[in-house]
Amino acid sequence: MTTESNSLHASQLRCERGNRTLFTDLSFHISSGQLLQIEGANGSGKTTLLRSLCGLFEPSAGNIFWCQQPINADSMGYHTQLSYVGHLPGFKLDLSPLENLAFAQGMLGQQPHPPALMSALDNIGLYGFETTPCRALSAGQRRRVALARLLLTKTPLWILDEPYTALDRAGTDRLNALLVQHLQTGGLVILTSHQSVNLQAVTIQRLALQ
Repeated sequence: MTTESNSLHASQLRCERGNRTLFTDLSFHISSGQLLQIEGANGSGKTTLLRSLCGLFEPSAGNIFWCQQPINADSMGYHTQLSYVGHLPGFKLDLSPLENLAFAQGMLGQQPHPPALMSALDNIGLYGFETTPCRALSAGQRRRVALARLLLTKTPLWILDEPYTALDRAGTDRLNALLVQHLQTGGLVILTSHQSVNLQAVTIQRLALQ
C-alpha cells in the first residue's frame, strides 16, 4: 500500500429504496489514517451507503470522490484501491479457508503464495483450521476467513460491513490490531458497527443515519 495521502469525499448523497428515502444531503470527508464509523438502526441505509461508496449502488443524488476525482470517472481504477468485506461471508462453504483465500487472490489476477496464505490465517486466529471445510467452521471462524483477505491486500481503502459480527473477544482484539496497523500505515477505513469502536491513537469519525 502506498504511503501517499488519499481521501474519500461524499457530497450531498441521497439514496432511495423503492419509494422510501433512506438518507439525504449526506456529506463527509476522510483522509489517510482516519476511520469513519457509520451507525444507525436496521434499515437506516448503512449497507446501501457502503455499497454506494464501493460503486455497487448508484445514489439518487450527490457525488463520491476518491482523491478528488469522481469514482465513476475511472471505476476500474477505483476498485483496485479498495477492499470490501460485506455482511455475508463472500466465500464458498465447501472450500477450506486456504482454498478460499487462494481462489480470492486468483480472482484478483494474483498468483497465490501458500506461505503468505497460511500466515494470514494464522494471524487472524485460524491456525489448525486452514484445511477444514468452511461449512464446518463456527460463525466467528467464518468471519475470520472473510477478514483474512485484508491481510493479503495492499489497497488503501477498506470498506467493512459489520466486521465485528460473531467475533469473540480474541477475534475482536485481532481485528482492532489489524485496523490500527492499516491506519497507522496511511490506510483509510469505513465500517458499520452496532457497537462503539474505540482504537488507541486513531482518529475516528462517527456518522449516524437516522
